[in-house]
Amino acid sequence: MSYCTECGTKLEPKYLEQEGMIPWCDRCKEYRFPMFNAAISTIVYSPDKQKILLIKQYGRDRNILVAGYIGKGEGAEHALAREVMEEMGLRVTACAFNRSEYFEKSNTLMLNFASIVDSDSLDGMTPEVDSAAWYTPAEARKAILHGSLAEKFLLHWLSKREYYDHAFDTYVF
Repeated sequence: MSYCTECGTKLEPKYLEQEGMIPWCDRCKEYRFPMFNAAISTIVYSPDKQKILLIKQYGRDRNILVAGYIGKGEGAEHALAREVMEEMGLRVTACAFNRSEYFEKSNTLMLNFASIVDSDSLDGMTPEVDSAAWYTPAEARKAILHGSLAEKFLLHWLSKREYYDHAFDTYVF
């Protein structure tokens, strides 16, 4: 960030104890911490937790996870439930945090969860999604877009699956 988001003044680095060099607006007399977007993605499980949903979007032939941006004033769990409903017409019944990672390409902090939905019907899929299918965990490992952040999240979750099966108790809708 080169300019103040409040007044447009060019920012200068200034030392802040415990933080280091932080952009400073001399006009506002305020530090301006770097800003970024926040989004969720989710590994969607069928109600019996035996299948994982992968989707294709934007005319691309690649399997990814359901994802979307967190709106101003919205919590991550609410954004997750909203995105799953908006894209797939499915109601999230529980979710558990997996991990996060900064995605430089879109200046976004991605917060990844696993979630369970109330149905495995794909009849509620909206035009926002080109296609969707359920996969066993082994099939999902092979089908997800290789080299993607979605794959990294999925593989991390599946590597810890025994532990995470109990994590769904932490956030129930």
